[in-house]
Amino acid sequence: MRDLVPRDELALLNCAEMARADAFAIGGGVSGRVLMEAAGRTVATAAMQQYARRPVVVLCGPGNNGGDGFVAARYLQKAGWPVRLILFGAVGNLNGDAAWAAGTWKGPVERWSPTLFDDGPLVIDAVFGAGLSRQIDGEIAAAIELVNERKLSVVAVDVPTGLHGDTGAVHGHAFQAETTVSFFRAKPGHYSVEGLRRCGRLLIADIGIPAGALAEIAPQAWLNAPTLWAHHVRRGDIADHKYARGHLTILAGPHATGAARLAALAGRRVGAGLVTIAAFRSTLPAFQAAEPGNLIVEADDGTMFAHLLGDPRRNAVLIGPGSGTDGRTRESVLSALEARRSVVLDADAITVFAADPDLLFRSVRGPTLLTPHEGEFRRLFPDLDGVVGKLERVRRAAARSGATILLKGPDTVIAEPGGRAIINVHASPALATAGSGDVLAGTIGGLLAQNLTPFAAASAAAWLHGECALTFGGSGLIAEDLPALLPRALQSLSSFN
Repeated sequence: MRDLVPRDELALLNCAEMARADAFAIGGGVSGRVLMEAAGRTVATAAMQQYARRPVVVLCGPGNNGGDGFVAARYLQKAGWPVRLILFGAVGNLNGDAAWAAGTWKGPVERWSPTLFDDGPLVIDAVFGAGLSRQIDGEIAAAIELVNERKLSVVAVDVPTGLHGDTGAVHGHAFQAETTVSFFRAKPGHYSVEGLRRCGRLLIADIGIPAGALAEIAPQAWLNAPTLWAHHVRRGDIADHKYARGHLTILAGPHATGAARLAALAGRRVGAGLVTIAAFRSTLPAFQAAEPGNLIVEADDGTMFAHLLGDPRRNAVLIGPGSGTDGRTRESVLSALEARRSVVLDADAITVFAADPDLLFRSVRGPTLLTPHEGEFRRLFPDLDGVVGKLERVRRAAARSGATILLKGPDTVIAEPGGRAIINVHASPALATAGSGDVLAGTIGGLLAQNLTPFAAASAAAWLHGECALTFGGSGLIAEDLPALLPRALQSLSSFN
């Protein structure tokens, strides 16, 4: 099966991995001071490029993030900007490279006071970095709240203080930045919901860490983009025929027949050669009178559905959109898993196993993808509610279930059992409309039919789904609009091959 090929520039590094990158650079002869100098200079340059000259307040913390702030203040001052530097702590308590950076600053070091912000300065947030694990309180919390309340322009160093770089959790308070400058590679927390809300424009700067650091780290998480998978999305071949492009079979239910129709249309639009809807006898006329390109067959129970899978050309299966939470859906899921087809389980196909998720997990044998929203995820993995960070929750769920998991949201996370993960933020709030998830599931099913792995198919479908909504633009999007936008989204991939 055709799988995702990671690209280095899209790698996401957690705090521990970033520390390893720093250590790799230092081990190769790049000193910590050189890295700090480059980081601070980059922050100052970003501020000068994006804002007209104005008063600046640089807020520094007691660690290396504060050291970056001292360097940034020096460069801003050298360029003629009026700079005030505030340290939360004492200069005498600074250590290592941060102490060195403080020694290069020739201006006064002040204590924080609410009056610092009276003239509406630009704020450089160099208080705490991505690995902070304690709650923000005291003077720092007061400073954050005052800056946010006054809507001052903030340039954050690494992450907005208070946002965790791994989990995206907010530790009580966090700055609302207009720009965040981070280094070498982005972190998962930058693309969490709170990261998307608080980081503003994210700039990733080269500060001299050798590219070989990535090979040493072997990252396992990436930001979703077509360069990872576009070369696997099928292009037309002169010898093509419909079965060469795969056959997706969708289980429909007694009600909500539109869900299966939306999924089928998306599966065909994304390139599956055939799509069959397996429906109750009583609903056959509704499907037969709808889109003429859909194949319609009867499947009143799980046995009839299992019989359909006796045809080896039915290489991909989608169960869930409108299928119902009954024994038929449950039996059909188990039959599809037993047949080792490429399987997408969505909505009802997830909920029907809420009382016995271990049965589902034990039955996973072939390429399988679960596509829950948060509520459905909790039904299968209730004990993971206490795990901080969406990326970690999804990784644990994938490892437990043996399936690839796509957990929906503005920060959709896709993880496979081995730990590889993708974060997709190529989306629009307009996708929050009934039937949108059915289109996503059908798009994944259509790509699985074309022999993509669940990981690659989910990554591609999530991006294409978002591209359809972004292409539509404005308001008024409904799920019925999305399949017709898929051809244009697919055409946009030509530049990535």
